[in-house]
Amino acid sequence: MSTKPSSKPDTGPNTAPDESSGVLLRWIWSAYLRRHALLVVIAMLLMAVEGGMLGALSYMMQPMFDKVFVEGDQAALWWVGFGILGIFIVRAMANVGQRVMLSVVEQRTAAGLRRDLLDHLMTLDGSFHQTHPPGFLVQRVQGDVDAVKALWTAIITGAGRDMISLVILLGVAISVDPLWTLVACVGIPMMLVPASIAQRFVRRRAREARDLGAGLATRLDEVFHGIVPVKLNRLERYQSGHYGQLTDKLVRAEVRARMGSAAIPGLVDIMAGLGFLGVVIFGGREIMAGEKTIGEFMSFFTAIGFAFEPLRRLGNISGVWQTAAAALERLKGLLETQPTIFSPAEPKQAPSGTPQVQLQDVKLSYGDTAVLRGATLVAEAGQTTALVGPSGAGKSTIFNLLTRLVDPAAGAVTLNGIDVRDLALPDLRALFSVVSQDAALFDETLRENILLGRTDVSDAQLKKVLDAAHVSDFLPQLSKGLDTPVGPRGSALSGGQRQRVAIARALLRDTPILLLDEATSALDAESEKTVQEALDRLATGRTTLVIAHRLSTVRGADKIIVMDKGRVVDEGTHDDLLARGGIYTRLHDLQFRSDGPTAEARAARTVPNKPTARGEKRGLWARIFSR
Repeated sequence: MSTKPSSKPDTGPNTAPDESSGVLLRWIWSAYLRRHALLVVIAMLLMAVEGGMLGALSYMMQPMFDKVFVEGDQAALWWVGFGILGIFIVRAMANVGQRVMLSVVEQRTAAGLRRDLLDHLMTLDGSFHQTHPPGFLVQRVQGDVDAVKALWTAIITGAGRDMISLVILLGVAISVDPLWTLVACVGIPMMLVPASIAQRFVRRRAREARDLGAGLATRLDEVFHGIVPVKLNRLERYQSGHYGQLTDKLVRAEVRARMGSAAIPGLVDIMAGLGFLGVVIFGGREIMAGEKTIGEFMSFFTAIGFAFEPLRRLGNISGVWQTAAAALERLKGLLETQPTIFSPAEPKQAPSGTPQVQLQDVKLSYGDTAVLRGATLVAEAGQTTALVGPSGAGKSTIFNLLTRLVDPAAGAVTLNGIDVRDLALPDLRALFSVVSQDAALFDETLRENILLGRTDVSDAQLKKVLDAAHVSDFLPQLSKGLDTPVGPRGSALSGGQRQRVAIARALLRDTPILLLDEATSALDAESEKTVQEALDRLATGRTTLVIAHRLSTVRGADKIIVMDKGRVVDEGTHDDLLARGGIYTRLHDLQFRSDGPTAEARAARTVPNKPTARGEKRGLWARIFSR
């Protein structure tokens, strides 16, 4: 079975669907802008007032020149002067109001889009996140949303202020002389084809820039998360050079996109120049002949001059839209990507108590690579079952199947006979606690990393968990105790401390199934002993599955399952498997020949202790040497 998502957004240039502007505008309106429709309407009304003031100002040019400057009318001087002052006051107030309204719409829609993206991305399958690196997704959530954020202001301003201004100003110009207006607009048809070509060019270049931005974000994510191996392998110059190459490509793409965007208002300027040339020549002759007054010409000239500015801004909006459309295509594609793993329509009730875990002839492939080839196993309720075998045998995949990070292509995974695919995902995952060698901590306080948003935990319950997980042992060393920030990925804590935090989380969850994935393999002997004591408490009364590469850590398990090439090839206790020979014996001999008797005697304690048949708790050391 291939675990690649059925649909996914682009990861390279020219792979996004070239959706029409109408489709993208309808989507963004219905999904986000509609909820702010009242603010949008108020803003557009204010912009209509602001745009109308330009028409009023151009209209006032005629009485100002003819009555005040030419005729010297003292009464007209006052009402024209105060009229122009009133125009500017109204325009200023409308401008401030619409900017505030649009800022609210812009910020709220951007915040909503980011939240929706994050919420949706967290529902997508692990396979999606394997093929889409964190940097790519960060660029989508941050960079693409920022590219879209300015779009609301541009489009609403264009529709509300500039279009109304243009209509009113052309109305004033037509009222003065329709023929002059026609002459002024003579260049408009000549710019349609070049503007269309420029728009397509900008869309392609903007899409390329968005892809390169995602590549840069991915590279930064990899460098900062891998800063230690970068330093140890002296890769600073290599990484800097690779980042520089991507940056150069991004600069070229951005410059070309800006060049295309600038070409559109540039075409408007050329058209305006041709129009003004025609008006000066044609209208100038009529004024010299006495057919038109200077005031009429100034009113017309002011209206047309003002009209070309909103027309220029509208031309610039075209470039802004093409840039934003490239980002919108990707955001829409991400939000429309559907998970392949989801809860059933009518889920069954989750099993109660401590369940038995079973795989029945399970097959699974990642792409063309077969990972499990008919694996069958049973982990008994309340017992510890260890999974061993060479790398690539499919051990970690079994953990992913149990928690439905992936689904099998064939066979069934059951808990007390209930197929995990018949359970609601939240109910299923509420049955598991996972402790791995890489404890995932967040850049928050220690308390927040343990509670993980829970508010129903009392101080007494939290203290009990901290004591049982041996977190209390190192709390006095922290400057602020539980309120100490743990740093990015828990970098302020040691490996053993991070593991104890992960165990505290698992104790607090109190789930019936425990998954241990090499939980102590990266620890020193002292930390390992402390962590193992916490694991002993954690595993009591739970169905526990352990992945281990060091066989010395699983010899006390109730059952050891040996895997190879995606199949279960043997199972039994440590002594039974050694007596039968086979893969387990070969792995055992290989490890202890290379490690020597000291490694065997150390017998690291990944597998928790289990009660004996008499109900007595026997230490792992006693169990090992009693064999």
